[in-house]
Amino acid sequence: MSQASLSLSPSTTMVLKHNNQLPNQHFRKQWDRRVKTWFDQAGRKKSRRIARVQKAGRIAPRPIDGLLRPAVRCPTVRYNMKLRSGRGFTLEELKEAGVRRKEARSIGIAVDHRRRNKSNESLELNVQRLKAYKAKLIVFPRKAGKAKKGDSEAAEVASAVQFRGALFPVEQSPAGPEARAITAEEKKTSSYMKLRYARSAARTLGAREKRIRDKAEEEASKKK
Repeated sequence: MSQASLSLSPSTTMVLKHNNQLPNQHFRKQWDRRVKTWFDQAGRKKSRRIARVQKAGRIAPRPIDGLLRPAVRCPTVRYNMKLRSGRGFTLEELKEAGVRRKEARSIGIAVDHRRRNKSNESLELNVQRLKAYKAKLIVFPRKAGKAKKGDSEAAEVASAVQFRGALFPVEQSPAGPEARAITAEEKKTSSYMKLRYARSAARTLGAREKRIRDKAEEEASKKK
């Protein structure tokens, strides 16, 4: 391999050994043209606020938070301890709460016909959400002065105010038991020894069953 010589300045020379790439760093790029800035942050904040106000006026007197959503568990064993809001209520939940499928969307209830109830706990939880929502619901007539069956009374309609908070937020249920004092009986027992005994019993289960079986066969042969 031949040596390469790189001239840096009239008075400096660097000698490179072996067959390596010649250094050619680019330190004069126009980086200031590619920098992302957020000088419009204050203006965008104002735009979002104006959009929220306009939306509230456009959907009034309906709640600002949108449709009522069910409380569901996250998928997989890793996350199923968490409770969150889902896409929509199942047809079974609507039936238990006394809400018709076509009526649900018109009174602000989200419906998901693909979801299935796999436990009575989730069914009861969402049925209670629907019943609590119906108890506070004020249904406006489609045409002023022409109330139909299912519409609220004129006094309730006149006193109705647009709800601006979170619509029945999903509250996380407690994960474990509440703290309590340790009893005297629990202090006497040893959890460590209980685990050791259980482990030993599981390990010697086959040998003990074989010993009992051999003993029964021996007694049966003696009787013969």
